[in-house]
Formats: sequence, structure tokens, C-alpha cells
Amino acid sequence: MALLKYEEIAESLRSRIAAGEFEPGEIVPSGRDLAEQWSVSRATAIKAMDVLRNDGVVEAKQGTGFIVTETPKARPAGGRRAGSARVTGGMPFLRVGAPDRAVPPAHVAEALRMDGNAEALRRVRVMQLPDGSPHSYAVAWFPPEVAEAAPRLAQTAPIAEGTTRYVRRQTGRFPVEGTDVTTVRLATEVEAEHLGLPDPTPVAVVLHTAYDQEGRPLVCEEGVTPGPLYEREETYEM
Repeated sequence: MALLKYEEIAESLRSRIAAGEFEPGEIVPSGRDLAEQWSVSRATAIKAMDVLRNDGVVEAKQGTGFIVTETPKARPAGGRRAGSARVTGGMPFLRVGAPDRAVPPAHVAEALRMDGNAEALRRVRVMQLPDGSPHSYAVAWFPPEVAEAAPRLAQTAPIAEGTTRYVRRQTGRFPVEGTDVTTVRLATEVEAEHLGLPDPTPVAVVLHTAYDQEGRPLVCEEGVTPGPLYEREETYEM
């Protein structure tokens, strides 16, 4: 399906940002410049910028225009409802260490349909509250075939376009179904350390698994949130 013009502009600028042409904090081309470059109306150019802003790739800076987002944002595990922008409910986060390859826990390996001794790519981050204090500790696991096809997942730097778009661009695979399993247990020593918790402390654990258009697992993410900070609200017909 062909992209609409504003989507084409947004994707072009997104790719340029992802390639490092514009660093975090740098000004991106204005709506007027984009309109001239693409021979479109300013309204179309502005609509393209709105797409990038909604995805958290750029942000408005008064008196300047749009700049590349300096603080990466992501949604907590289980916060990936269909049609929601990447920054809807998103939080600033800090990457913990560098992505590495490791044998995932048994329940993650089962969700990813991996053999017990196979290694997956592990990416760890701490989601932050507005005051900078930790909110949740999240570990994302990518199966080998996804990690090999999308090498930037192994880099520490944030992926401006978001991991979902990047993986789709690299592999042609994208999430069409998600499964979230919520449980309660005590925090591990590592989790308690990163979340600044006394040991032991009850935590809510959301195990989120995303499946592609052929039902194959794309990623399994485990998000750990202290009990007092965990809240889930749903509205539904009765």
C-alpha cells in the first residue's frame, strides 16, 4: 500500500534521524523547508511533523522549531495497545549496561519458543518518573533471528524511530498480537538494586510477548514495578 505524502515525508525524515544526520537536540528542517523540498503545502509538511512528534522522535522548542528528542521515551511492558503512539503513556528511561546475548530465563525462553540453551539478545532499561526516580525495571529479549537481522538492537544508543519500526524495516515482521501475563512476586536482588527498594519488596511483573503476522514471537519483555506504583485501569462494555 502506497504511503500518503505526509507519511512519506515523515518516514524520510525519520530515516535521516535514525542514520545520525540529525543528532539529539539538533533542529530539523522547518515545515516551510519541507514544503519547498517536497513541493507540498505547509499543512502537509506540518502533518508529517505531527507524526514524528506523536512518536516521540521530535519535540517542539519555543522560538526554534522542532528538535530531535534528547531524552528517549518508551512505554512500560504491557502498554502497547494497537493504534497508540510510542510516547502515549511513555516515560523517560535509562539504558542499563550494554545490550548483550544471554540464555533467557525458562519462562522467557518458552514464550520465545527457544531451546533451553539458546541465547537471545537482552536489552535492559529503567523507566523513570518525572522526578527522575525509578518506576520500573524492564528486560527485553529478542530471539536470535530478529537480533541478527536488526544489528542496531545490539547498540547502546536509543533507536530514534523505535524498535518496532526498526525491526519492521529490517525484517518485514511487525506485531499483530500481544499477550500480557501479570503476576506478583518479591523483587530479586538485581531488581531491588535498580529500583532502590528494600529487600524483600512485593512487585508486579508484566510479561509482554509480541507476535508477528505469522504468529512468530518478535520480543518478550518483562517489566517489574513496585507494588505502590503499579496500577492498571481498563474500561469495557457490560
